[in-house]
Amino acid sequence: MANRRQEALEYHSEGRPGKIAITPTKPVGTQRDLSLAYSPGVAEPCRAIADDPENVFRYTARGNLVAVVSNGTAVLGLGNLGPLGAKPVMEGKGVLFKRFADIDVFDLEVDTEDPDEIIRFCELLQPTVGGINLEDIRAPECFAIEEALRERLEIPVFHDDQHGTAIISGAALLNALELTERRIEEVRVVFIGAGAAAIATAEHYVRLGVRRENILMCDSHGVITPQRAVDMDRYKARYARETERRTLAEALEGADVLVGLSVGGIVSKEMVASMADRPIIFALANPDPEITPEEVLEVRDDAILATGRTDYPNQVNNVLGFPFIFRGALDVRARAINEEMKMAATRALAELAKQDVPEAVAAAYGQVTFRFGPDYLIPKPFDPRVLLWVAPAVAQAAMETGVARVQLDLDQYRLQLEARLGRTREVMRDIMLKARRDPKRIVFPEGEHERIVRAAARIVEEGIARPILLGRKERIMAKAAEVGADLAGIDLVDPRSDEVRQQRYADELYRLRQRKGLSRAEALERVRQPIYYACMMVSEGDAEGLIAGEDASYPETIRPALEVIGTAPDVEHVAGLYMMIFQHDLMFFADTTVNIDPDEETLSEIALLSSGFVERLGIEPYMALLSFSNFGSARHPQSEKVRRAVERVKQLRPELKVDGEMQADTAVVPEILNRVYPFSRLQDRANVLIFPDLNAANIAYKLLNRIGGAEAIGPILLGMDRPVHVLQRGATAADIVNLTAIAVVDAQQRPRQATT
Repeated sequence: MANRRQEALEYHSEGRPGKIAITPTKPVGTQRDLSLAYSPGVAEPCRAIADDPENVFRYTARGNLVAVVSNGTAVLGLGNLGPLGAKPVMEGKGVLFKRFADIDVFDLEVDTEDPDEIIRFCELLQPTVGGINLEDIRAPECFAIEEALRERLEIPVFHDDQHGTAIISGAALLNALELTERRIEEVRVVFIGAGAAAIATAEHYVRLGVRRENILMCDSHGVITPQRAVDMDRYKARYARETERRTLAEALEGADVLVGLSVGGIVSKEMVASMADRPIIFALANPDPEITPEEVLEVRDDAILATGRTDYPNQVNNVLGFPFIFRGALDVRARAINEEMKMAATRALAELAKQDVPEAVAAAYGQVTFRFGPDYLIPKPFDPRVLLWVAPAVAQAAMETGVARVQLDLDQYRLQLEARLGRTREVMRDIMLKARRDPKRIVFPEGEHERIVRAAARIVEEGIARPILLGRKERIMAKAAEVGADLAGIDLVDPRSDEVRQQRYADELYRLRQRKGLSRAEALERVRQPIYYACMMVSEGDAEGLIAGEDASYPETIRPALEVIGTAPDVEHVAGLYMMIFQHDLMFFADTTVNIDPDEETLSEIALLSSGFVERLGIEPYMALLSFSNFGSARHPQSEKVRRAVERVKQLRPELKVDGEMQADTAVVPEILNRVYPFSRLQDRANVLIFPDLNAANIAYKLLNRIGGAEAIGPILLGMDRPVHVLQRGATAADIVNLTAIAVVDAQQRPRQATT
């Protein structure tokens, strides 16, 4: 524990103290920039806003700015630490807003315990921000503050300590009830704790369908009843019940659901043993739950569990709620966050948990496989899909209930949210849309592999291709059942039992390779191998593309493809290309996988193949051939090779925007090109980089992928007569889906091949 304390202190202190900073969004590097950012230029948006206050959302950051307001009277489980003691938590809140929903935050710690002063502070703050997140303010003051602000302000106000837990645990409750086949209006629920979170959660459960009379609430004095006079307020009074039960142990006898929002260790194993069959236990106290999962399992192996901790399944973490709720509210300029918006968030989270979980999410959690069930009731915080599900649901509820100032096209809105997640999603979205317009048959020779099966199911769901999986049908079906993948819309083919195609493919392969030493018997033996069979399917028009390499090495996949499918007309060499996707940029690197030390002819062919592929994606290539030299600044055979390759490309494709030889920084910094090399044909940063050899290309893309923050999609094999792409070892199902979409778009651009 001491080490963890020191680690946390060092995390917050090293480098620049704290966790947040203000970053300008506009350039401020010249006198002109300064004159626009401040005087005299800033006067123009000031006038525009004075004329029409709605212009504040156009010319300032208000529409993406949330104030996190606290007085520090209820910090975590630590109690009243005051405003200064609360500041690290509020900064942390800002980090989560930015990380998960791209929302900017001012953390504002106010030095008062007077609710009226906090209310007045927030009223005065309204012109500055688009929303207010109240945090770590003790009950019952927090109720009064939020109620007053919701009445008086025209911006969203949200007390996360109340509603965050309610919304997230509500999603978990809905799914736990489904798994235990319970009706929500019939379940008996016991709350342990009667603070802000407990009361708000109980109210949310009532709106979900739990009957108020079926809720017992316990605080440190026992069950809350009408007869009790000690430690009561009007909020607790809502849950005062006429009952013979007085103690927590009595309350839990026969209960279906336990919701703990109190202190650690308060629930005994005997209490849990007395609950109904298949009890639902949400022990949410942090850092120590009311009872540990290990203790529960000692007496109830039929229980469904959730905690507030990361080291147990079903973490009820408020980060699943507030960033995305505010995102949706801000984007429609909502006047409030109402109950319908909270309900929409809960139902969106519950439904998302039932969807297939991307491998990227599993990777973020140590390669753990997540599948809807008792150990996976709600999505994980690092699931990027939460933004795409919750924010639109909240926005839609706001629009339907009349609190939204603007109306959004939800389909377009989802696309905008995808763009917030990064350039990768934006680029792949466009490719996916093209693929959906004319899906093609793509064959996967390693059809028994788990990732291939998962990817194929997603491919069908996305509507981007018609997958064909090769392998033993019973094994593919067993693997699909194991991972929960739907095989509808997927063709299963066993090369060993398809004798008609075997003979036809063997005849054709023999014809193709008989003068290369291949016998008729050898041809028949080869087409029984999935990779050769798949290549023959593409060659014969029974499929339009091929994706392989999950279990085979790169050469083992390329060799059969070259033997059977071959290169495109007038192509001598194939090459490997990667799409390198950065937060705000897209680039293409070649040759990253095939040609070790290309000569000038091969290098020029790589450049032409790369430009052609980029053009087929609908992107104009700006291509630089790289070297350690800038336009003859260093004479060497290696730089001369690149220079001659550039001249060859210009001769063959004079309309291309291509130049070189040049250094990498020259290629990507327009200021260098324009200032130092005004004669260059590029005049803008390159988006296609052709490397002088495989060493440079492979090293560059892997470094940028691993430590430069770039998403690498590929390798995309260029120069084949039909789309053939080779997976990197360890490719995820998402990688396979992306590469399939690229193969389909590539196939769409090829001349149609008659189906045999």
